[in-house]
Amino acid sequence: MAAVTLTGCGDGMADVRCPWRAEPVAPFVARTFPAGASGTVLVAAGGHVRYCRGVGWADRRAHRRAGCDTVYDVMSITKQFTAVAVLKLAMQGRLRLGDRIGRFLGPVPADKRRITVRQLLTHTAGLAESLGDDYDPVSRETMVRAALASRLRSAPGREFRYSNVGYGLLAAIVEHAAGTSYERYLNRYLFAPAGMTRTGYVLPRWRRGQVAVEYDDRDRSHGRPFDHPWAADGPYWNLRGNGGMLSSARDLFRWQRALTGESVLSAWAKRQLFGRHVRMADSDDHYGDGWVLSDTDVGEVAWHDGGDTWSLAVFARSLRDDRMVFWVSNHAYQRHGWNLEDAQSELTIGALCRARTD
Repeated sequence: MAAVTLTGCGDGMADVRCPWRAEPVAPFVARTFPAGASGTVLVAAGGHVRYCRGVGWADRRAHRRAGCDTVYDVMSITKQFTAVAVLKLAMQGRLRLGDRIGRFLGPVPADKRRITVRQLLTHTAGLAESLGDDYDPVSRETMVRAALASRLRSAPGREFRYSNVGYGLLAAIVEHAAGTSYERYLNRYLFAPAGMTRTGYVLPRWRRGQVAVEYDDRDRSHGRPFDHPWAADGPYWNLRGNGGMLSSARDLFRWQRALTGESVLSAWAKRQLFGRHVRMADSDDHYGDGWVLSDTDVGEVAWHDGGDTWSLAVFARSLRDDRMVFWVSNHAYQRHGWNLEDAQSELTIGALCRARTD
């Protein structure tokens, strides 16, 4: 299983048009979210949740329904947390975005000496997309060593090449610059100020019933994320920093509110986070720091998706106002049935269009 590429990049988000007279969110979600799929959808505007509802099962065997507080693996949406941690460290004077990675990662081979923190944030370092399975028992040191020894796909700074490896290196840089673990830094400086109590790897001390079971396209259970090989402090390092974060819809609404104010990031840092730093390959979209920036019928939208073999999620927020949509499915594919990737753009932009109608 790969650690998530962007499934919806390209012109899909821009192609969805807002209807002149929009229906309310609830019937739109009911007809757009495929019958039989399961997950949670949250729509917010004006600093308030306008719609939040679970669909189907969080755990079929236990007859536990999905809901607004169900915890899911949000997959590559994790990258925005890593990006914000880096920007927070920049605010604190512990690193600079133009720093070369050798400052934090030790001796670096000649072909990678010019790679900067900014290039890792924007997927322009030229690194490989991944170096193995998400759940391979790889330590931080082993991951860093393999990344530095890997063959570059392009020269640093030359072009956009999506890289989970790059965000793994950023997580290692966060630990070096912060002097503490990746999750502990996020918990103290991001999640706690935002009021997020159901987001993390292991620090929330999950009860099993809080976390959704994931199901594949043949309806087979693959358990919860931590039922796969994890270290004592979270996922191993092929996944840490680029995916695997657990969170709930209600917590991501709190995250949205934090990003509209300055409880986590300064105005300067938010300009970096949502800046159009690089044009994405074969697309009119741009990449900021852990976010895709798209021009849509509701204006400029910052978004990121995440997906694996059985689950899919999208977090999108309008940069024109404070509308947001988060939806996630723990059963996103059904052989000879539904594929939520087909509805990804319509569900995301369509819900943003309708965010103020309820």
